[in-house]
Amino acid sequence: MATAAKPPTPPPPSAVAVAAAGDVSEVELSEAGSPDLGSRSSGSGSGSGSGNGSGRSTAEYSGWVYHLGVNSIGHEYCHLRFLVIRGKSVAMYKRDPHDNPGLEPIRKGVVSHTLMVEELGRRKVNHGDVYVLRLYNRLDQTKKGEIACATPGEARKWIEAFEQAKQQGPEMLLRQSSDLQTHERVNTNCGGDSGDDAFEGHEWRYVRTFNGIRFFEDIANSKGGKGILLKSVGVVGANPDTVFEVVLNLDKHKRYEWDMLTADLELVETVDGYYDVVYGTYEPKYLNWWKAKKDFVFSRQWFRGQDGAYTILQSPAVHKKKPPRHGYERTKINRSEEQAWCSGKVQPRVTRGPRFGLLAIIVRVRLASYNPSPDRRGLLAIIARASTWEIRRLNTSGSSTPKCIVTHTLEISLSIWGRWKRRHSSNFDKSIPFALLSQVAGLREYFAANPALTSDLPSTVVKSKASDPLIIQSELEDTEPNDEFYDALARGESFEDEDSDDDDEDVTTSKAGKVKLKNVSWAIASLALKPTKASVESSELVTNSTAVTIDPSHFHGTLRRAKGENDPNSWSSPGGEKFMIRGKTYLTDYTKVVGGDPLLKLIAVDWFKVNERFDAVALHPKSLVQSEAAKKIPFILVINLQVPAKPNYNLVMYYAADRPVNKDSLLGRFIDGTEAFRDARFKLIPSIVEGYWMVKRAVGTKACLLGKAVTCNYLRQDNFLEIDVDIGSSSVARSIIGLVLGYVTSIVVDLAILIEAKEEKELPEYILGTVRLNRVNPDSAVSI
Repeated sequence: MATAAKPPTPPPPSAVAVAAAGDVSEVELSEAGSPDLGSRSSGSGSGSGSGNGSGRSTAEYSGWVYHLGVNSIGHEYCHLRFLVIRGKSVAMYKRDPHDNPGLEPIRKGVVSHTLMVEELGRRKVNHGDVYVLRLYNRLDQTKKGEIACATPGEARKWIEAFEQAKQQGPEMLLRQSSDLQTHERVNTNCGGDSGDDAFEGHEWRYVRTFNGIRFFEDIANSKGGKGILLKSVGVVGANPDTVFEVVLNLDKHKRYEWDMLTADLELVETVDGYYDVVYGTYEPKYLNWWKAKKDFVFSRQWFRGQDGAYTILQSPAVHKKKPPRHGYERTKINRSEEQAWCSGKVQPRVTRGPRFGLLAIIVRVRLASYNPSPDRRGLLAIIARASTWEIRRLNTSGSSTPKCIVTHTLEISLSIWGRWKRRHSSNFDKSIPFALLSQVAGLREYFAANPALTSDLPSTVVKSKASDPLIIQSELEDTEPNDEFYDALARGESFEDEDSDDDDEDVTTSKAGKVKLKNVSWAIASLALKPTKASVESSELVTNSTAVTIDPSHFHGTLRRAKGENDPNSWSSPGGEKFMIRGKTYLTDYTKVVGGDPLLKLIAVDWFKVNERFDAVALHPKSLVQSEAAKKIPFILVINLQVPAKPNYNLVMYYAADRPVNKDSLLGRFIDGTEAFRDARFKLIPSIVEGYWMVKRAVGTKACLLGKAVTCNYLRQDNFLEIDVDIGSSSVARSIIGLVLGYVTSIVVDLAILIEAKEEKELPEYILGTVRLNRVNPDSAVSI
C-alpha cells in the first residue's frame, strides 16, 4: 500500500456554541487553501494486500474532507471526517483508520456506475470558504449527499478518485501513480496534457517589462479601432490553488499586502458557487489627476479547468444593494463618453475616461444558467469593462518549490495606448490599467515575502509502497453490495454518533515523496508526424468493404450549411489543422501533433429549442437517422449537445462513416463499450475563432473529457450511436454556456471530437469529427 502526507489538524471549535440539547457542535473551517488542510491518497501497484487472491492491482484513496448535512432535528452540521475509497468501496471515519487499527466507519457504501459527482463551487460555512461536492444517483437525484474540501484542487482530486472507483472491473482504467497528484501532470479529465489543444486567435507581442513583469499587447485585432488587449504575465512561487484563493480573498488586511487598487472589498451577494458580486472603494492619491474617493461594484465569475488552471472573470456591474454612496464617485464608463474624452471634446471627470481600464460596452448579463428568482433577474448589468485572471501551474522539473504562471488581461482604448507607446510617456505608470496589470507583481512579491504560503501541501501525492497490509480491508469488504454510498452519506442517522466530535484528535502534517514527470513538449518540429486519414481509416474502418457514397444533398438539418466563410447562422466542417492531439510517442515524451482530416463526415446539424430536456433524438420519427438515406450508411455518430437556457436548446450533429467500423479498433470498442469506458474516452476540444475576448478566455482551448465533466447518456441501436451531453448537469458548464449564449450571435466556434488514446497501440490520436458554428442565432432554433 502506498502512503502520503498525514492528515491535517482538525479545525478548532467555532464561536457558535451549542444552543440547545441535541444541537450540533460545529467547527470553524480553516482558511481555504491553507497548508494545514489536505487529502491523502494511496495506491497499490501490486496485488499485495488486496485480499481477493487474484493479484489484481487495487487502488486506495484516502484523506480528510468535510461532511455537510442535516441531523435528525433539522440542524445543519459540518464535520471533519476521514474518507477512504478502496476499489468500489467507500467508508467515512472520525479518525484516520491507518493510525487507529480496528476503528469502525460511521458511514460506508459502494460506488456504482450510477454515481455522479458534481462540483457546486464555493460556499461559506462557519465563516470559512469550502468547495462543495454533491454525490447523487443519476437515476434518482433525490438520493444525494455532500462533502467539501478546502480548495477546488482538492475537490477535483476526489472527483477523480470516485471516477476511478466507478471504473473498477474488467474495464478498469487504474493509473498507478500520477492521476491524482498535482505536480507535473495534472488531472486526467483532460488527459493530463499541458499547453493548449487548439491555436488561439490572439497574437501577443512583448511590449516592455515593469517591475519584473512582462507586458504584452494583442496585435491580432489592433486595427479594429475598438480597443486593444493588454496582459501582464509573471511567475509566482506558489501552487495555483493558493494563488487563486489569495486573488478571491476579501480580507483587506491580506489584500493590502499586494493590491493597491481593489483591496477594500466587501461581499454584496453570492449568486452561486461560481459567481458573486463585490463592492469596493479606493483612494489612489498617487494618481495626480484623481483626488476624490472612488467606489465600484463588480461581479466575479470563476472556473477551474480540468487541467487545474483557474480563470476568473471580473466585470464592473451595478447592484440594487449598492446605490451611489455619499462622498464617493462611482466608477462608470460607456463607449461614447470614453471616445469623447479621448478626442478632447469633454473634460475628464470621474464618470468619463479610462477608469477601470477595460471594455466599454453595456450588455445584460445572461443568467439563464442560474435560473434566479424573479427579484434577482436583471440584478446585474455590465456597465463598464472587464478583466480576467488566469492561473496555470508551471512545470518545474527538479525544483521542490511550486510555481505558476499568472496572467492578468484587460482591454483599454486603442487611441490612448497608441499615444502612450508613441511618446513612451511615464504617465502610463500613473494609470488605472497599469495599476491593474501590476497586481501580478504584487502577488509575486507577496508570496516571496510569505514562504509559508508557497508550500505545495496539501496535495494528493502517490508514493509506491506495495508491502504494507491494508488496515481497513475488512471494514470495507463487509459493505453490502446494495448499500450505495450516496444513500449512506445522505441518511439522517449514522452508524455512530455523527453529531459528536469529541473523539477527534490532533494530528500533524508531514511531507510526502513526490513523483517527478517530464515536461510537456509541443514539438512544433514534429508537425509532419500528424496522422493521415488513410492510415486512420485502415485501422478504424473495414477498408476491404465497398465505400458507400454519401450525398450531402440527401441530408438536411434545421441549421443550414454555410455557403461561404462569413455566412452567419450556419455550419461548416473545418479540417483538423488548428487542433493539437497526442502523437505517436506521447506516452514517453508527451509530444502533440497537428490534427489531420476528420475520420467521419459531418452530414447535417440540427438546432432545436424545447421546453424539456430532449434525449434520444435519433429515435424521433422525423429524425435524419430514421430516413431511408441514413439507413444505408454503415455507421452514424449523433452528438446531442443539450444547452440549458429558457427555452432549452439542442445542438445535434450527425457524423457518418462510409465503411463499417472495425470492431477491434478504438472506435469499435468505444461504440460497443461500457458507459464507464466511453465516459473515460469521449473528448472534445473547443476553440473560439472569432468573438469577444472574455468569452475566448472563459471557453479556453483545452481538451475536455465530457463524460467526466458532465452527464453523458449513450444510445446504441442499429447503425448509430447517440451521445446525449447534458451540459446542465454541471454548475461550471452551465455558467460558461450562460456567458457564451450572451454573445453567441457574434462568435465563431470550432469543435473537434475525438476518442482519447491512453495506450501505445492506440496512438497517435485522430480527430473523429469537427464542426464550425458561425454566429448561430438562438431565435432560428426550430421548436420540436
